[in-house]
Amino acid sequence: MSAGDSWYVAAMVTQIIPLFPLQSALFIGGRLSLQIFEPRYLDMVKRCMREETGFGVVLIRQGRDARIDSQDPPPEIFDVGTYARIIDFNPLENGLLGIIAEGERTFVVHTTREQRDHLMMADVSWRDAEPEARMADRHAELVEVLKQLLDHPMIARLGLTVDYDDARQVGWRLAELLPIEAEIKQSLLQMNSPFERLSELDRLVSKLRS
Repeated sequence: MSAGDSWYVAAMVTQIIPLFPLQSALFIGGRLSLQIFEPRYLDMVKRCMREETGFGVVLIRQGRDARIDSQDPPPEIFDVGTYARIIDFNPLENGLLGIIAEGERTFVVHTTREQRDHLMMADVSWRDAEPEARMADRHAELVEVLKQLLDHPMIARLGLTVDYDDARQVGWRLAELLPIEAEIKQSLLQMNSPFERLSELDRLVSKLRS
């Protein structure tokens, strides 16, 4: 078995995981609804469910994941992503497979390679968990903004739960739900300080309102 075809090979620093490059970033505790139809991702999902493992969600920097020609190069990706596990799945009326995946932890991509079916594999290392932090009064307005977003029917159906006293959770949910560019979301994902993220979100919310 070649290195590109093996899954979850533990090393002292890195681990091999499959990647799902997307046009959006996923945060810890966030939920992603996907319609799966490509054979490489159907196989990946089946294997994840059988082996109770997950996959890495990474934002595309340039290019696209879908290939028109087999010779098309793989997309360029950002090197910080989120490991996700499938928490629900169901066949859809359009014949596709619908899944919901939840973000679990973040990682750094060191190297990537493609399998024969074009599934991208990566050597990753896990990032340190963000320090716990309670919400500060100066960011109280952000909690109200988040509550309004979570009340939207399209978002409510994802079943997200938030501890509004947890600065990490408030920041993660706002970062993924606000109507901001994907690359800005990525910069928020890459931060490892809850209060740094909240301060930037304060600025972004003020900008959106103006």
